[in-house]
Formats: sequence, C-alpha cells, structure tokens
Amino acid sequence: MKKTAALFLALMLALASSAAFAVNEDAEGELTIYTSMYQNVYEMMDQALKEEFPNLIPGNNGSFFYYSGTSKLITKIYGEMGDKRDQPLECDMFLVAEPAFSLELKDYGYLHSFEIPDAENLLRFPYDEEGYWYPVRVCNMVLAYNPEMEDAWAAKGVKIPHSFRDFAYDPSLKGYISMGDPMTSGTTYAAVVSLLDKYGEEYFDKLAANEVKRESGSVPIAKLQSGECAAIMILEESILNFLSDEAKKGNDVKNLKVIYPDDGVILIPSTVMIVAEEFSKNMNTEAAEAVASWLLSKEGQALVMQGFMHSVLADQTDIPVGSKDTDELIKTDIGVDWEKAFREREEIKKLWTLKVTQ
Repeated sequence: MKKTAALFLALMLALASSAAFAVNEDAEGELTIYTSMYQNVYEMMDQALKEEFPNLIPGNNGSFFYYSGTSKLITKIYGEMGDKRDQPLECDMFLVAEPAFSLELKDYGYLHSFEIPDAENLLRFPYDEEGYWYPVRVCNMVLAYNPEMEDAWAAKGVKIPHSFRDFAYDPSLKGYISMGDPMTSGTTYAAVVSLLDKYGEEYFDKLAANEVKRESGSVPIAKLQSGECAAIMILEESILNFLSDEAKKGNDVKNLKVIYPDDGVILIPSTVMIVAEEFSKNMNTEAAEAVASWLLSKEGQALVMQGFMHSVLADQTDIPVGSKDTDELIKTDIGVDWEKAFREREEIKKLWTLKVTQ
C-alpha cells in the first residue's frame, strides 16, 4: 500500500513539474523571428523559447531566430517584399532595434494586430494603440571613456566629454572620438535623429569637424582601452556586457566606464511585431501572439535584463547589472521623434552622408 502511494505521489509530482515546464505547450507549428539582438542575447532567448514552447518548431535551422544588423535586415525585408510591397516574407515575427521601422511596416499593411491585456498599465514605454507593435527591450545610448587615461588626456589638453554636446562641439576631441554608423546601425540612426532634433544640423557639422570615426563591434572599446580614443558614443549594453564577460574570466577591468551624459541619455525601445498572416512564412499568428506575450512576461523581461537591456514593464524595479535605475533614466531621456525617423529616413541619411562622411 505504501509503495502504491509513493508511486502515485511521484506520478503527481512528475505531472506537476511537466505542466510547470510546458506553460505554452499548446503553441504548435513553425516560427521564424528576424532579430537584430546581439548573438549572446538571442541565443539565450532561443533556448528559453524552446523550453517554454516545447511543441513549437524553430524555423531557421534549429533556431527560432535569424540574425542580422537592423539596416541589413531592413534591406533583406525590402527585397522579400518586392518593388510593389506585396510579396510574402520569410519570417513570422520581428525583434528589431528601433520603432521607426515598425511604423513603416504598419504603413505597408504587413503587420498583424494583437492585444496585450492592460498594456497601458503594464508598459512604461509607448506602444501602438491599435496593437501592431509593442516595446520589448530598451537600449540606452550613452558615452564611455577610459578612467585610467583621463590624466594622460588632460595633459594633452583633451577633456573627457560628459555630454553628447561636448562629444561633438569640444574641438580638443578632434580625431579622438568614435561612434557607430547610422547608415548601418539602427540604434545609432535613432541617436542621430534625436541629436539632430536637439542641436540642429550643426551637430553633424561639429561631428565632422571633430573627425568622428564610425566603427562598430569591439573596435571602439579596444581603442578606448589602448588610448587611441578619448571617448565613444555606444550602447550601454555593449559596455556592461563586456565588463560582465571580463569579470567571468576573473578580470577586474578598470579602464572602461559608462558616462551617462549630462544632457540626457537616448532610450531606444525596441519592438516586437507579428507579420500579418497573409505575408508570413508559416501563417502561425496564434503561436506568434503567445511568444510576444511571453516576451512581455516577468520571465521574458528577466532575459532582456540579463542581456543588459532595460525592461519595459512599469512595475519592474530590477535593472541590468551595473546600470542605473530605469525610471531615473526615463526622466533624462532626450527622446526620439519616431515619425520623423520613419518619414524622413532618406533625407536624414543623405544629410549625414553630405555633412559627416564626405
């Protein structure tokens, strides 16, 4: 009798464990997500989705995600849409870097509307009131410098900038600053739209006069550490992730630090979108809605913060390791005119090319 009871108890515990694990086991079919999230983040999220949605089939060679930089993804999507913007895509969802593209895809009729219950109270960042896109992760554009080199730079007459304005306007920094390229980076494009609004076209002139370098990946960080650059404009997550990786190796890095600019940070709420069923690869909007909802859950947002990005949830008090309180950053956010970023994309990029890259 005791043996039977023990077996029954073990069976019940196993069933309970299975039910807790497969919270979204009803989601089936195949799903492909285009993303511009960094590799370490989407790989972590990919594994979590496989555990949370055990009956959902990853649509890209064993992964839910197809990765590329935002600008390259946009070019790929344009190609799939065709000249008339009426052809189906090879994906079912998007997780891209800046909301301007969400406005564009909505304008073309390529998005599926879905409801996130109580979104007005759940989220602390703007979302589409018709349900075509919602923020999922928040990137933070900041400055960074090498504290160990500050005295050496001062001896050369170079002052470390503590604002985006000084980054461009201080002539002592000529030849010693670096940033991403807005022609290829979605977050950098968002940042230059924000700074263009704040300081006018003169900001581009000043960046050009200061001979700003346009670099990506680990290059600007390496140049800060080596002393080639005095300051860089970069995503906070890039610095925090680098410091975390080094700490895991046992390295206490002292020559790299974030500067939260005095004139404000630039917060970029990256969105989740679902492709309209008639244009999607797998016509699986029901599963896509389940994934989108999970991304906005406490569990999904915990992964966002593990990727050193900020949570979009209004009641979230946790922050990425090494960062500042999200609500405090929101108070200093310069902001981005996303309609302008969408409607005037070509004009702004032409202006950048004319003033900065030529």
